[in-house]
Amino acid sequence: MRILFWLSFILLSAVLNSCSIPTRADNSQPKDAQLSAQVLQIIRQNPDVVLESVSAYQQKKQDQQQRKQVAFLQKMKANPKFMIGDSPTIGAREQKIVLIEFSDFECIFCGKVHQILKQFIARNPDQVTLVHKHLPLTSIHSQALSAAKASWAAGQQGKFWEFHDMLFTNQDKLNESTYVEIAKSLNLDIKLFNQARNSSAASAAIEKDIKLAEEIGIDSTPMLAMNGEPIDANTQLADLEALLHKISKQ
Repeated sequence: MRILFWLSFILLSAVLNSCSIPTRADNSQPKDAQLSAQVLQIIRQNPDVVLESVSAYQQKKQDQQQRKQVAFLQKMKANPKFMIGDSPTIGAREQKIVLIEFSDFECIFCGKVHQILKQFIARNPDQVTLVHKHLPLTSIHSQALSAAKASWAAGQQGKFWEFHDMLFTNQDKLNESTYVEIAKSLNLDIKLFNQARNSSAASAAIEKDIKLAEEIGIDSTPMLAMNGEPIDANTQLADLEALLHKISKQ
């Protein structure tokens, strides 16, 4: 019944947000109610058809995302630093081997991989360039966007990575007071920090990364790739070292 409810909602939304008969001038809704009842009745009588349609739609969407991701990885393989842009980086200056990460400060999986990436870069500071891209999943993480803006603001004072690390250290208590406490511990100018994180520039910077993620078919975090080679979110230090060795030999 739960599945049927959501399928009903999806189909009903599609019907009511497409071309339809205009409502009456007095704004009463008997025709809308009648249409809704008819649609729900059709769904109840033909649940298999609805399931098949939803499944086909999901598969089509998945295929589109996969094609976008493959194109992105191929482009990154040909030119590892093509999408660094203004994003914060750490590690090798040459940017010949680039490890890109789309991350959300409130994502527990990002928190786990953060520790591994930190070790990996510490072991290979002259070989690998780590690039951070923001992808706050605001529909499930209430503090993700605020944390991203706070880290960006810290970056304006040259302390992005220090702030980044402390956000993950305090991942279980992300809130306004935590951001200010971290900023103070890093000796940031608090007035400038608050102005920056609440600015349109901060919003634009985060939105730029979000749009990029959409363009290349990324809708979850963490997303990792090194020189066009995708990296599993459950990667371990040994896996990254092995991949680095493979890329270095190419």
